[in-house]
Amino acid sequence: MQPGKARSGSRRGALRGGGQLRHIADGAPGGPLLRLCVRLVRRPLLPAVRIWRRNIQLRVVAATLLMSLAVVLALGFVVIAQVSKGLLDAKEEAAQSQAAGGFAVAQEKANTPSASDAAEAADNKVGRDASTWMNSLVKQLASGGQTAFEVAALGAGTGEQAPTSQGVKGARASGNVDPTASVPLDLRKAVNHNTGTFKTFSQIRYTAGTGKQPEPALVVGKRLTDINGDPYDLYYLFPLTQEEESLNLIKVTIATAGVFVVVLLGAIAWLVVRQVVTPVRMAAGIAERLSAGRLQERMKVTGEDDIARLGEAFNKMAQNLQNKIQQLEELSRMQRRFVSDVSHELRTPLTTVRMAADVIHDARVDFDPITARSAELLAGQLDRFESLLADLLEISRFDAGAADLQAEPIDLRDVVRRVIDGAEPLAEHKGTRIRVLGDTQPVIAEADARRVERVLRNLVVNAVEHGEGRDVVVRLASAGGAVAVAVRDYGVGLKPGEATRVFNRFWRADPARARTTGGTGLGLSIAVEDARLHGGWLQAWGEPGGGSQFRLTLPRTADEPLRGSPIPLEPEDSRSNRARAAAEAAGRTAAAGPGGRPDARAERADRDPIPPRPAVTTALPVPADPTALPGNGARVVARPADQGPAQEDGTGGAR
Repeated sequence: MQPGKARSGSRRGALRGGGQLRHIADGAPGGPLLRLCVRLVRRPLLPAVRIWRRNIQLRVVAATLLMSLAVVLALGFVVIAQVSKGLLDAKEEAAQSQAAGGFAVAQEKANTPSASDAAEAADNKVGRDASTWMNSLVKQLASGGQTAFEVAALGAGTGEQAPTSQGVKGARASGNVDPTASVPLDLRKAVNHNTGTFKTFSQIRYTAGTGKQPEPALVVGKRLTDINGDPYDLYYLFPLTQEEESLNLIKVTIATAGVFVVVLLGAIAWLVVRQVVTPVRMAAGIAERLSAGRLQERMKVTGEDDIARLGEAFNKMAQNLQNKIQQLEELSRMQRRFVSDVSHELRTPLTTVRMAADVIHDARVDFDPITARSAELLAGQLDRFESLLADLLEISRFDAGAADLQAEPIDLRDVVRRVIDGAEPLAEHKGTRIRVLGDTQPVIAEADARRVERVLRNLVVNAVEHGEGRDVVVRLASAGGAVAVAVRDYGVGLKPGEATRVFNRFWRADPARARTTGGTGLGLSIAVEDARLHGGWLQAWGEPGGGSQFRLTLPRTADEPLRGSPIPLEPEDSRSNRARAAAEAAGRTAAAGPGGRPDARAERADRDPIPPRPAVTTALPVPADPTALPGNGARVVARPADQGPAQEDGTGGAR
């Protein structure tokens, strides 16, 4: 599926991904449902995408905010990491120093027992003596912490395997700390299997019923011996609550500062971009008003910076353009007045010359053959001169904007009949047959009958003159709010680029070609002005050696805008369409198998370039015809490479 054309250029780029989604949705199972979902997702995003594409200030501010946010996040992570590392390093250093002193005191107390401990040991009460000593040791060591740390003691192998020592059999800790749950198993293994001091980060967990929540801590442990010489593990648990609160405070501070910095940078970017974008927007608005014809518009210039110099240059350019346009308008006005005055002034002597020429022409039977022939030539050239003078007067009215439209409901079939009746003598002389299609139903439109008849007469006469003796087909159609008349000939056609120039004044495809009907070279120029006066289109199509087609499209109701034409600009019997139909017929024949029969319509298209009754489009295309440009919309098909060179003359040679 090919995506349709966008209206302003702004939708094409913004929805490029949408076309791919639609293409995927068409080929997927449940395609209609997926397309509906894609459409529902895209619809609310279209206004935002349009604003994003059209507002450079928004894009710059958004980019500044995103980059500022990235920088603030990167700096925040670096600062928090450094502060966290510094706090933990300081805590570890202080904890190791504090724990080393505690380990030394504990070992010293075990090596030099008190008098009561010695007496109890003499009484052989080792178990009770060691347990009491351990409880006393834990309380004494923890009393110096003042909530700065807690102390826990575990028997050798506690938590890893059953203790083999007969000295310490229980775990004890200060401050309602659960020593088994607070000291990690990995740390216990390290302390049991190695000598020295070990540390790790863990959580202090309290016994049930205290209501205290676990808190992060640094645990430092070492293997020591009690008063009986039995090993035990002594651990210091240093809470990290203050460090965590400090780190959280730093995080909040950095986040708050980062938000303020990002917002401040966004505001600064908005102000800076506004200073640049505002003059650009003013220049764009003034340029639009200048293009609309308000040539007195100028930019307001303040200061001496680059923007001020841009404004001065813009104003100077606008002033020069205004002067040039005024000069051209004055020159054009003088030219129109000159043409109008000359045309009017020529009418009086032309009338006198006409009267004298008529007298001479009526008396030509009394002259010798050479003089009689001169009288006939004089009368013919005077007729052509009168036609040229009338066309010049009509062109001057169009240029001066004085042409008026007397629109009334008319049936275009009657106009076509009058035109064909007038062109019959020339058609018989050329051996051309004029055929009319689509005249079974009324074709009603509000139009000026005189001007429409003039347009159609010009088209039909040109088709007969340049049709090389082949048939001329006049097709009528009506659909929606438009009516159309197409004149098709099968002459030498139009070469590439000629279909857009055929409406120019005095243009000829071949200057050496004679005008057998005495044309002035202004017929199509006046015809296209008549079409524009109706709010319609006059367009041309042609291909070398394949003839041409001129299409007149008028609104059914006056002042109604056109959205399309009921007749395609390229006829169905064109070379490209017939080749396409033949290819489709060949494809269908190949699909049908050896016994399949070719399409009869393709056979007829190959034999006869004029179908018996070409189909007429009965509905307007949804988008306006891309070639429907008033006056100069056209499409020319180039001659294929396998054919001979095109003839020198085009259909519009003398139009």
